[in-house]
Amino acid sequence: MFFEDFSVGQTFTSQGRTITETDVVLFAGWSWDTNPPHTDAESMRDSRFGERIAHGMLGLSVAMGLASRLGIFEDSSIALLGIDGWTFHAPIRIGDTVHVTVEITGARRTTAGDAGILSRRFTLTNQDGVVVQSGDIGLMVRTRPSD
Repeated sequence: MFFEDFSVGQTFTSQGRTITETDVVLFAGWSWDTNPPHTDAESMRDSRFGERIAHGMLGLSVAMGLASRLGIFEDSSIALLGIDGWTFHAPIRIGDTVHVTVEITGARRTTAGDAGILSRRFTLTNQDGVVVQSGDIGLMVRTRPSD
């Protein structure tokens, strides 16, 4: 899809993805974030969560990946412009299945007119309908090529 194909109010919902123990362990390894909430099952038994939870940034990364799997931004994506107001509403637990909803909240042409800016609201929700993370992620996209 190109800039002209998007309009404010459109929403797109991804497939689900289950967060596994392997996801959490690998994310801890490559990010070097080995904080106990993610890596120490014993100490987390008596915590407010009662178990290990996924990294917040793992949730954000999965949301971005699920949005990519929608296949609607790949033909025209130029650049990610920023992440604003990202909020962690509830923990993501190992075994949760999450999906992302992307709502187009704004669309404008760049000053040069050769690209568009999409304002997008991401909402990451678990299998129980609980919003676990949300925020705004801007994207610059190509306009439709002229013949």
